Amino acid sequence: MILDKEQLRKNLDEVIWNIEEARITVSEHHIVKLVIVSKYTEVENIATLYELGQRAFGENQVQQLKERINTLDDLPLEWHMIGTLQKNKINNLIDLRPVLMHSLDSIELAQELNKKLEAKSSNISCLLQINAAREETKSGVAPEKAKDIYHEIRERFKNITLKGVMTIGAHTDDTKVIQESFETTRKIYENLKKDGASICSMGMSGDYELAIKCGSNMVRIGSALFK
Repeated sequence: MILDKEQLRKNLDEVIWNIEEARITVSEHHIVKLVIVSKYTEVENIATLYELGQRAFGENQVQQLKERINTLDDLPLEWHMIGTLQKNKINNLIDLRPVLMHSLDSIELAQELNKKLEAKSSNISCLLQINAAREETKSGVAPEKAKDIYHEIRERFKNITLKGVMTIGAHTDDTKVIQESFETTRKIYENLKKDGASICSMGMSGDYELAIKCGSNMVRIGSALFK
């Protein structure tokens, strides 16, 4: 559905207002970056959001990311890869040169990614995905292994630059459980700051305000904008 500019402006303003209210509870110096998840929307809406001042957009699939980059190549957009990366799509992703890949979820993927990056004399910035809620349906490393895996990736794979961590909040209506999954990730992030971690990406349309209050400095929001 293509939304008119005023509707998108209203939705964007509402999300930004909510982000502002949540971040102030942490600190007036706490900065939160908004990445708009554009997988369910038309390119026309992305172009309109660009006109409204939004620059960072994320896609879940490499093929769709490629199509969006090509269609909107006249706009200086900042593209993020936020979905699970299949190993057979690694070369395609490297060629697209996203600003950030949010979903580095294992040593095995890091190894394969680094091998392909070396062959192309390329680099990529990534976030380590943590399965803080320990849900079988979610990708990511176990919280107790996250710190060691982060260090191992930094030491072994020189073509990957780790920028921080990412998690998806617990899939439940229980706010306390969701909050615990965010706080678990935030503690790991705080621990990794001395190793250069600067991004703690937590929070989507249904839980981004809670995520920010738990320390998130990057949120990934889609459906709240396209309604």
